[in-house]
Amino acid sequence: MHTHSDASIRVRPVLTSRDKRRFLDFPYTLYRSSPCWVPPLRRDQADALFGRNHPFFRHSRIVPFLAEDAAGRMLGRIAAIVNGMHLQRYGDGAGFFGFFECVEREDVAAALFDAAATSLRAEELTAMRGPANPSINDSSGLLVGGFDRTPSLLMPYNPPYYEELLVRHGFERVMTMWAYYGAAKHLDIRRLRRGVELARKRLPGLSIRTPDMKRFIEEALLMRRIYNEAFEGGWGHVPLTEDEFLYMARSMRPILDPGIVFFLEHDGEPIGFSLSLPDINPLLRHLPDGRLFPFGFLELLARQRFGKPREFRNLVLAILPEYQRRGLDQLLILSSIEEGSRHGYLAAELSWVMDDNVVLKNGLERIGAVVDKEYAMFEKQLSDSSAPA
Repeated sequence: MHTHSDASIRVRPVLTSRDKRRFLDFPYTLYRSSPCWVPPLRRDQADALFGRNHPFFRHSRIVPFLAEDAAGRMLGRIAAIVNGMHLQRYGDGAGFFGFFECVEREDVAAALFDAAATSLRAEELTAMRGPANPSINDSSGLLVGGFDRTPSLLMPYNPPYYEELLVRHGFERVMTMWAYYGAAKHLDIRRLRRGVELARKRLPGLSIRTPDMKRFIEEALLMRRIYNEAFEGGWGHVPLTEDEFLYMARSMRPILDPGIVFFLEHDGEPIGFSLSLPDINPLLRHLPDGRLFPFGFLELLARQRFGKPREFRNLVLAILPEYQRRGLDQLLILSSIEEGSRHGYLAAELSWVMDDNVVLKNGLERIGAVVDKEYAMFEKQLSDSSAPA
């Protein structure tokens, strides 16, 4: 058990069923009056943290902690995360923290970060990076700009004071990520079409297709192969296992609109894909406690009770390495905008785009997409447990 030196704050690991419930409940209390926070589905949160059948646990470990005051009231939470796939790939001694939530108190945050750091040091790790919930392939990053707007589907939200809590405890920003937003009627479609025509002239034999839902598993595994190859060498990239990708694919299927998902092919061979999902976050705000029937009812609930989403989020835009830097992403972007409009979507968010992806950032800005939110990953060395003076 890790106990902070301040006797009024106690940080301890999550051990019992009651601890798990309190850990899961805390954000719904903390953000109760927030106009922008979107309650995540409790079932998904519980599975990611405590569902031992979740594929992440086949190679990684999560140790959650609670922070309480002397009366036992919840003050915050955090999870120390040992990502086995990351360590296998990089061997850099980096552990992670995630699922961080905290009242606006520096002493509580310090106690939580110290607990996570102690847990990671016990695994002989030398750095702590995050937030990752639980990995960079999931909802990750700290919101550092755009607090007055509702996050898009599967994107994190947090109060502005979190960044200061991290910085005061010795964390430094190691990567910035951007969320780009574009309303179809304001984008320069003609410029985008000219770019697509040029790309097609340079590389004949390009074609776009939507997924074959009758071959859902095969199509998902094709996406996984392209995804892992496309982002090889990207900052912090950790390949997704087959089990992880299929788990994600199955969880997305109830809300998937195949009309806004595309494969890019060259001479009939898949070389890239674009995965977008309807942004149901405005609908999830009708579920303030995060409880829902089994996930399969979500599409029915969203479409029949609240109406069809009018925006979508582009989660992944992936091109195989040998075809990158040829402007081919423009074909996928144009298809998403045009087909999205035909399917009734008025706008889209592409998120996130890493700060070092200059080609994609410039391309989006040229057609009139604008930065809507800013996210960041932070890291702290674990040479000592104390925060800087």
